[in-house]
Amino acid sequence: MSQETKMGTYIFCGIETDVDDDFGEVEIEGEKRKLFTVRYKNAAMVAADVPMKIYHPNKENLMMHQHVVSVVMDKKDTVIPVSFGNVFQSSEDVGVLLENLYPQFTKLFPEIKGKIEVGLKVIAKKEWLEAKVKENTNLEKMAHSVKGKSEAASYYERIKIGDAAQQFMKTLQNEVKEKVYEPLEKAGVAAKANDPIGETMLLNASFLVDRDKEEEFDQKVNKAHEKWNDKVEFNYTGPWPAYNFVNIRLKVEES
Repeated sequence: MSQETKMGTYIFCGIETDVDDDFGEVEIEGEKRKLFTVRYKNAAMVAADVPMKIYHPNKENLMMHQHVVSVVMDKKDTVIPVSFGNVFQSSEDVGVLLENLYPQFTKLFPEIKGKIEVGLKVIAKKEWLEAKVKENTNLEKMAHSVKGKSEAASYYERIKIGDAAQQFMKTLQNEVKEKVYEPLEKAGVAAKANDPIGETMLLNASFLVDRDKEEEFDQKVNKAHEKWNDKVEFNYTGPWPAYNFVNIRLKVEES
């Protein structure tokens, strides 16, 4: 790397700490970088010095970012997530950012201390969906009514089918919300139901869970999966820092 390469400071996450923690090294785009903390009072940002440029969110870079956050989570019980790709001119600028964010951090620390986030996506199996459509005589009749017709001739019928299909999926999503999401919501500290992604997703949820109750929560997810196993797929991920429960604006305020 040439001597002229301008360096910046990449930040991974915020932590509650009173010491300069050692998190080792991270490999960023083929180069090993020492991780260090930029501290202000009892708060710190975990950071590394990197070439000053835009870092693209490709698979390798995203995994690198998540790996560092996982390493930090193994050592710290209060981790504030920071989104991928934030590079500042210097560690001094990160210090200014941290000072500006400190009032928010002090409110967040007790709220997320000892807590993790887990994610659950519930996706309908094709065979089950097809069987449910056949049970819905109204939807079946509509589908048969446009079979073989030209798109122009069946334009209004297709609009009706579209509306009916949306309502049909909404009914299934509500059923999963009631029978899967709501019992898990009661078992966690907090929960958030995000908009489903794609045509067959019935639930896209995040849960904030006490770290020492993670195994208990996992068992509840497994039990729910056993009940729904023939109908849907469960995509259960984590532990993560509280991405869906923390709203931090990463911006150095204008003085």
